[in-house]
This record gives sequence, structure tokens and C-alpha cells, in this order.
Amino acid sequence: MRIKPVKENRTHGSGEFDPEDFRRLGKNVVFERGVMVFHPENIEIGENVYIGHYTILKGYYKNRMTLGDHAWIGAQCFLHSAGGLRIGKAVGIGPKVTILTSQHHTPERSLPVYFSPIEFSEVTLDDGCDIGTGAIILPGTKIGEGAIIGAGAVVTNSVPAYEIWAGVPARKIGVR
Repeated sequence: MRIKPVKENRTHGSGEFDPEDFRRLGKNVVFERGVMVFHPENIEIGENVYIGHYTILKGYYKNRMTLGDHAWIGAQCFLHSAGGLRIGKAVGIGPKVTILTSQHHTPERSLPVYFSPIEFSEVTLDDGCDIGTGAIILPGTKIGEGAIIGAGAVVTNSVPAYEIWAGVPARKIGVR
């Protein structure tokens, strides 16, 4: 097994931020206690947005995270934007939701997964969709306008507008 040596010890930072650090920060944005933000210079937040307690907005040194007007992000969410993350207007995201935009490429057996190349894929949540508590949205997926994702679902494929998906892996269970 080949293992790459660590060049140096380093941190991604404390997650502390100032409003002027953001690429854009709209009016009436609420950051509850314990919210951590990384790379705010690549994060755009619209107006009247709520971000719940202990949520992590994991910006990245490239690509962008965009949260549209009237978005509601529940407590203890993890939003990752290495591959790009676009959240539309009036999107609801329940507590403990995880959104990932990168993953390790399936490695050859001689290489640990951790050391394999990383693939980046944008995630889009269109206007008015709703993501249930504890759902996981995987890289490269798009949740269509007005769609609903059930609590605890693992979304591995894009979801058309106004459909209701649930389960592991998530699948269509209805329309609205």
C-alpha cells in the first residue's frame, strides 16, 4: 500500500467569520449560535435567510456556495461546496441535513480510498424545494423546483420538480 506523507500540520481555520468576509451577504440574515463558516469569500447569501445552531457552511477555495432569498437552514447541517452548491429561493433544509459536492474516486486496490483523487460535482436545490431532517444529498444531484425529500433519505440521483422522494437510496414515492 502506497501512502502519501503529510507535508505539514495545518488547519482549515476556526470557522469564525465577520459579515464583511462574505462574497455577498443580504439583509436580515440570522446566524444562530455555533454556526461555523469556512471560505466566506466564496459564499453568497440572499436576504431573509435563517441558518440554524451549529450548522457548518463549508466553503471552498474555489467554486461557490449560493443561498437564495428566504432559505431556511436547520440546526446542525453540513453544507459543502467544493464542487459548487446552489440553493434557490424559499428552500427549506431540515436539521442535520448533509450536502456533499465532492467524493473520492474509486481507487485501485493498492491505494487507500483516502488517498485517491477527489471528484467535484455541483449540487443544485431549485426554488421552493424542501429537504427533510437528516437527509443526505450526494454530489452531482439536482433537486427540482418544489420537490420534497423525506427525512433520512439518501439522494443519489436528481429529483424532478414537484416529486416526493424518500428512502435509502431515495426513490420516487409520489408527486405534489
